[in-house]
Amino acid sequence: MSDHTGAPQRESGTHRWLSALPVATMFLTRLPVRATDTRVARAAVAFPVVGLLVGALGGAAYSLAWLAGLPAPACAFIGVCATVVVTGALHEDGLADMADGMAGRTPDDAIRIMRDSRTGGYGVLALIFSVGLRVSALAALAGPFAAVGAMASAGALSRAAMPAVMRLLPPASMTGLAATAGRPEGLDVFLCVGIAVLLAVAVLGPGPALAMAGAAFIAAWAAAALARRRLGGYTGDVLGAVQQAAEIAGLLAIAAMT
Repeated sequence: MSDHTGAPQRESGTHRWLSALPVATMFLTRLPVRATDTRVARAAVAFPVVGLLVGALGGAAYSLAWLAGLPAPACAFIGVCATVVVTGALHEDGLADMADGMAGRTPDDAIRIMRDSRTGGYGVLALIFSVGLRVSALAALAGPFAAVGAMASAGALSRAAMPAVMRLLPPASMTGLAATAGRPEGLDVFLCVGIAVLLAVAVLGPGPALAMAGAAFIAAWAAAALARRRLGGYTGDVLGAVQQAAEIAGLLAIAAMT
């Protein structure tokens, strides 16, 4: 953008943050949203809001199943299935690919395996553990209200971990999402995490929210540290694995408190 003299103008923070929501929604979900600005890193501040929406939709599916008289495990499966449909299994695919890539002997081998469209044994097991742990945690909660709150909060916190990884780790490859997404600004990452924690506090209350946040960010850090050690940085698949690890840990933390 430029003024009448041709000098570039800096986009206002308010306008940029408002425009971030459709970009984040388009990137993180399969909802019919279109955005003219496709720079993912600039949309990082809106990641927790989109995560909250995804989790709330999953909680709504859980609640409908509960009202239909289904048992808690079935409600939990339906809730998790709804989030997978909304996101197009974006994060689950990343988790499976990263799990398969850990069999590589070198970073180049690992990235080559991760780009293979076929899912190997490690990837299948990772998906089984991911779905199983989330379903078990949700089934242990006391009804649909608790499930909606837990899924919405975990959705926000787990997606707030992704921009932090994008800021802290270098891209592991010169091609792919990590190379094209850009690097979020430090202020945006700070706001992203802060928004996610505030949303969780508003939904769950301070104690449960902080417990979920602590578990989620520790799990995200562990997944990011593994990627740094084995790959030298992050890829799009690593971001999916980070989200899954954070969501699983957050839900398990809430289940342990019930």
